[in-house]
Amino acid sequence: MPAPGSPGTPPPVRTAFVSGARLAGWAKRFGASHGGYRMQDDDDGLRLVAGDGAEALLQPPWPADGRPGRGDGPLERLAALASQPRRLGLLLVRRGGYGVGVATEGVLLAAKAGTRYVQSRTAAGGQSQQRFARRRSNQADALVAAVAEQARLVFAGHAFEYVVPGGDRSLADLVLEEPLMRDYARLPRLAYLDVVEPRAAVLKKAAADACSVRITVTDA
Repeated sequence: MPAPGSPGTPPPVRTAFVSGARLAGWAKRFGASHGGYRMQDDDDGLRLVAGDGAEALLQPPWPADGRPGRGDGPLERLAALASQPRRLGLLLVRRGGYGVGVATEGVLLAAKAGTRYVQSRTAAGGQSQQRFARRRSNQADALVAAVAEQARLVFAGHAFEYVVPGGDRSLADLVLEEPLMRDYARLPRLAYLDVVEPRAAVLKKAAADACSVRITVTDA
């Protein structure tokens, strides 16, 4: 395996979430650290190509949907789009628990987080493995049903435009397939959030991230 920084090693990639209000300052610091940059619009988002070869891909938290951001340039328009007060329904699920909430402008309007255990996979074989698989499946089914019920309670009375799933992609999809989630499953889904076990603090941060510009930086 090549050593870090040697030929053939992929450049480091990192992701950050920056609010519309802080985007201009972030771009200024990026340029100062990387020898300036030029901007180019592509299908993936707004790309900042730095003088030293680094790149930053800036993606809006949601599509324009007929309400584009205003501004003199693409960076200003992106910041304005991300600053719009759109409402989102957060649905974060992992084997150890869940977090559901309604957010706007990075702030939770309603939220609920809880724990629900689903066993990890095992390498055991034979009948023991079969019993374990059934038990794990039952636990996963119970988790999905419990999260759907909690989401129904939290979402009730809060109109929102988009669903933001996160955590375990397959579990989040299963929750949205529950009959209780039928109306919410019809809503557009934004990009998945990669989160750890969704406790209250994680849910709070997810609300801020979901309303921010997603920035993927590839170093030179």
